[in-house]
Amino acid sequence: MNKLFFDTWESVLRTFIITILAYIALIILLRISGKRSLSKMNAFDFVVTIALGSAFAAVTLNKDIPLADGITVFVLLIGMQFIITWLAVRYKTVSHLVTNRPAMLLYKGELYENILKQERVTMQEIYSAARKKGIAELKDIDIAILEPTGDILIIPKMDIDDAQTLKDVIHKH
Repeated sequence: MNKLFFDTWESVLRTFIITILAYIALIILLRISGKRSLSKMNAFDFVVTIALGSAFAAVTLNKDIPLADGITVFVLLIGMQFIITWLAVRYKTVSHLVTNRPAMLLYKGELYENILKQERVTMQEIYSAARKKGIAELKDIDIAILEPTGDILIIPKMDIDDAQTLKDVIHKH
């Protein structure tokens, strides 16, 4: 109990130095890994981010974990993310395993209630996305899509019914 608030100055200095070094190592590794590690996240990216945060906390606060072990964890997590995303770009099966498909919530003013329920999207979220686009009535929206990042995309007018950008979107049927 006597070490609850303070252990030794050596412990404080170790935490100070290891935190700075681990932080620098993590920033360098994330910069090397590219934009994907820092973009809007899907579930896979979120898990990697949480794991990196947990590893960072462990290496900076746990005296029994050397900096080299922490950096090894960083490299492994970022490396696994790179490999999985590299595979996902090349193989649809891997892509479907690690990322969600976009879902059409509304088409030509008609709400797809079953998809709204399945995706757990509220009407308030639809209204909010519409307001952000300056749209007052749902009938004035051609398409509303829930993107894999969780964003709701509103397309007021779309001239092409068989648009190439809608090919991967989950439809009502």
